This record gives sequence, structure tokens and C-alpha cells, in this order.
Amino acid sequence: MTEFEFMDWKSEGSGVVESTRSEIDQTRHNRERMDIVVVGHVDHGKSTLIGRLLADTGSLPKGKLDQVKATCEKNAKPFEYAFLLDALKDEQSQGITIDTARCFFKTKKRDYIIIDAPGHIEFLKNMITGAARAEAAILVIDAKEGVQENSRRHGYMMSMLGIKQLVVCVNKMDLVNYSEDIFNNIVAEYTEFLGRIKMKPETFIPISAREGDGLAQKSKHMAWYTGKTVLEVMDHFKKEASELNKPFRFPIQDIYKFTNFDDDRRIIAGRVESGSISVGDDVIFFPSGKISKVASLESFNTPVKKQAQAGEAVGFTLSTQIYIRPGEMMCKTNDLPAQVTSQIRVSMFWLGRRPLVKGKQYKLKISTMRTSVWLGEINHILDASELSTVNNKTQVDRHDVAECVLHTLKPIALDIAENIAATSRFVIVDDYEIAGGGIVLEALGKESQLLQNHISERDRNWDRSQITPGMREGKNGQRSTMIVFAGSSGVGKRRLAKALEEELFRAGRQVYYLGLSNTFSALDRGVTEQGERDEYLRRLGEISHMFTDAGLILITTLPDPDDDDIEILKTLNAPADLILVNVGENRFQKIKTDADFPSGVSVESAVADIQALLQKRNVLMEYYL
Repeated sequence: MTEFEFMDWKSEGSGVVESTRSEIDQTRHNRERMDIVVVGHVDHGKSTLIGRLLADTGSLPKGKLDQVKATCEKNAKPFEYAFLLDALKDEQSQGITIDTARCFFKTKKRDYIIIDAPGHIEFLKNMITGAARAEAAILVIDAKEGVQENSRRHGYMMSMLGIKQLVVCVNKMDLVNYSEDIFNNIVAEYTEFLGRIKMKPETFIPISAREGDGLAQKSKHMAWYTGKTVLEVMDHFKKEASELNKPFRFPIQDIYKFTNFDDDRRIIAGRVESGSISVGDDVIFFPSGKISKVASLESFNTPVKKQAQAGEAVGFTLSTQIYIRPGEMMCKTNDLPAQVTSQIRVSMFWLGRRPLVKGKQYKLKISTMRTSVWLGEINHILDASELSTVNNKTQVDRHDVAECVLHTLKPIALDIAENIAATSRFVIVDDYEIAGGGIVLEALGKESQLLQNHISERDRNWDRSQITPGMREGKNGQRSTMIVFAGSSGVGKRRLAKALEEELFRAGRQVYYLGLSNTFSALDRGVTEQGERDEYLRRLGEISHMFTDAGLILITTLPDPDDDDIEILKTLNAPADLILVNVGENRFQKIKTDADFPSGVSVESAVADIQALLQKRNVLMEYYL
């Protein structure tokens, strides 16, 4: 038994290997752990390096090596150490790593999770997923093929993901007769490239993964190399500063409400991304800005907790009940606050089959927030293989690296990469497929430039009637207005809205009730997910603008809107007014409602009060038919 202790494996169907020995799991909790990703161009030997490393250190299950060799012999295939990791049948048949495989082993210094990331350009998305949480990287270059386009691309991706510790292994030295000159040439070429992206590797190591040279022990074939082995360099890597020392960040995943057995808790659930929190701490939620205090920490089947820290999945209850939504960011009031913005400057890598273009709606996923996003500006495109800059490009094509500006309809909460990496990373979804990802470099502003640009373009292209709003007011005896009944489910807002429409219609007014179910069925199929609520609001605002431009009083209901929802509708409905009627608990933070009614209020009295308000606001005027 070597110093690299044996760990049992179990397959999880995609090449993922896990420890199953409970005593080792227990030990792992008390030891330092590091995640290291292995990347490189296809066929440069990443999986072979890991497989040989595990074999040489006695980290394979008993009989695993013999089993794989027997399988290869049975199928008349030459044995490859890569087969120890490439468990998927289609990977073995094609000879490439498609998914990401993980394996555990340990040295005297620490525990390791080694991530084997795919190198083929078609599977860069999988590589990025595997590398996202790595603290260090091993980049493999084939000594015979030399530095390839993907070698440069992967180096840039490590830089963009914030991986600062890198060792470059020049593999397959046996195929070039262990030539020191070839090794030195590759070192010079790739060092120059890494310098241009401000990355400084720990070292370059000449190895032969297949023959075992330079991995667990020095090579007798390369006496000219006096540096460390791969394992020695891995132990030399420094553990990243703990997320525990960073400002507290808790993206809200969901809110659970219990009703059985007189349990009235509202538990805010998620994962602590950084920092720590204790019962009694004052907290603030972004982007809403609502403030409360932690009343308790909730976790399943554990002793009562008083504190939670980075990496823990927990729930919270608050001392004061405030209305918040999944996707908000919980911070401590005395910590560095999260950024609240609707415009972000990002560095991103595009993987979609179709290009990223202006004018098209995409879905942005950052932490637990899901929202619509649009491409605003392309600052420049970077050729990741050559590091040449392309300006004046109108779209981001597949495998492009771009610095660009993205716009959201409503403000969202996030961090910039240099502060907290975990809450700055994002992906972009195009037609249900992850098409791109990157990091936030800068928050540019809270005001939605997207909305203002849309309204300017709409007004510029609007072919307006010769009938002016004043002429319609004089004819109808009313001022066009949008009336929004807001409140949670079951408070009676729809009943009040329909009753108001009927009363105004009987009085001869030009009025229309636009029900939520009408818009969903007729105009908004597929726009019912939480992440697409902003798109629904945009469409509702456009509809209301057409109704009010025609001189009508439009009545509608909106379930649980927040301040930003109402601001969007006001902006899109302008120049017509918006009257906000709240039914039930008032959950608005900044918006002032025009009328408030309790849940279950008398329909007759509420309608009478609203009519009086409309007359006072000169929405209803005397007129002659």
C-alpha cells in the first residue's frame, strides 16, 4: 500500500466515481480538500494521465486494472489507461471523453477530487461545467503535436473561470525520444501565450502518462529534468481562501409554507455560497431591498443549528414576515452588499449553434435567478486561440469569446467576479439549451436601458391616427387609464375587477376587463414560468398601451406584483395613467397604491369607492352621447 490510500469506487452511469467507504468519508470531512481539473486538446492524454496516476498510486479498487485489461483483450482492443475513466460506451468506442469524470484519492497532505474534462471542441460546455469549481488545473499538451488551438482555448477558459494555479504537462515524451529541445520549444511557445492572458503557470513538466514517467516518480529517461513530479506539484498548490471569509451570500432557491399541525413557518431555502450567518443577524434581500432578522435556521434531520456557513444547504425563518421571491439574494446588512443592476458588462464564451444576436430574447441563469436577457452591445470579440481582437462585429458566433453588455428588463442581484466568483458566474439558455456562459465584470446601472430603447423605437415607428387623445376624451367623457388590481391568490381581486367593469359599462363607459387567463391562453403560451414573468409583464404593458391609446379604460389583475413590476407597466403604458388598487396584504416596498382594500371586502362598497377615486382623478367626466 502506498501513501495514496485505496478508495472504493461506484459508477454513477456517466463515468463519475465516488468513494463509498464511510470511514474515509468521515476522515475527508476533517482534512483539507482540493478540486483539480485536467484539460487539454482531444487525444493529448488527459484521461490516460489520470488513469495511470490512479494505477501507480494504488488508488484503484482491487482487480479493477486486471478487469479492464481482460475486457480489452476479449474485444481485441489495445489496453489504454484512459479506459479506467471513460466508462460510457460511446466514449470508449470513439476514443474521446464526452462527459466529465471525477475520482478521489489522497496524499499525506490533502484529499483530491480530480476532474477529467472533455477536450473536443464540441464538448467545451461539459469542460466548463467540470472546471467551474476547480481550484487548480493541469493542462496537457501532446509533445508530438505541440500547442493546438484548443490548448490555447482551454488556457483562456481557465483564466476566465478565475483558476490561477496551473501546471502544464507536456505528455507523450516517449514519442519524441524524450527530447529536451522539443520540450523547451513547447514551454517557450505556451509561456508566451499564457503571458498574454496574464496567467503564470506553476511549472511545465515533461511526462509520458502511458509509460508512467514524471507522474508519481521521476523518469529515468529524462535526467535533464530536475523539477517536481505531477504529484509533488499538486501538493504544492495552495488552497484557495475559504469562502467563509467572504461577505454572506444566500441566493433564494424556494420558499416553503407549512399549514399542517398549526405550523405557520415560512422557510426560505437555498445554499450558502459564501460567508456565514447566525440566528439574530440582520439581513437584507436584493433586489427588493427588504430587511428582516434571522429567527431560526432549519435543516432536515439534524440537531438545532444556530449558525450556517459557506457550502451548507439550509433554510431560514425570519422574525418579520416579508414577501420575497425565489431568485433574490439574501445578504447581511453589515456586509458588502450585492450589486443590483439591469445592465451588466460580461466576459463570456458562446457555444450555441446559432449566434448570439441583438433583438432576440434569451434566458439568463445566475445563482438562483432566472430572467429574460437581451444582447445590448458587443465591445469586442476575442479569438481565443490567437488572442486577436475583432471589432465592429454584429454577432457572437460559436466558440467566440466576447466582452459585451447584456440587458435585463428588471434589476437583478449579483456580484462582480473579482469580489465573489460564485455569484458572478452565469449561463445563457437559447431555446432550452445552454448556449453560453461567463462572468460578470461590471454592473452598469439599475435603470433598464432596454425598456427605454424599446419605447423610443416603438414611438418612432408608431403610425398614429389623426384622432388625438383629447378628441377621444371629449367623445367618450373619460380619460384613458389602466387599472391594475394587485394581490395574492384568493383575496377577491378578480371579483372586484369584473364588478367594476360591469358598473362602468352600464354607465356607458368604454371599458374592457383583460383577465390573466385571457392573456396567457391567447398571447402568452409558454410564458408561465417564474423566469419569464418579466416577458409576460412586457407583453401586458404593450397590450395596455394599445388599449389606452384607443381611449379605453383597461382593467386587469396581477398576482403578487412587486415594485419593479408596476414600474414596468407604468413605463410601457405611458402617457396614459396607471391606477393601482391593492387587495389584501400590501407587499409593496416603494410604490404608493391608489386604493387599498382588505381581503373579502364588500364588492358594492369597493366599486363605489373606486368610482369616486376615478371621478376625483378626472378619469370619469361628464359627457353627452
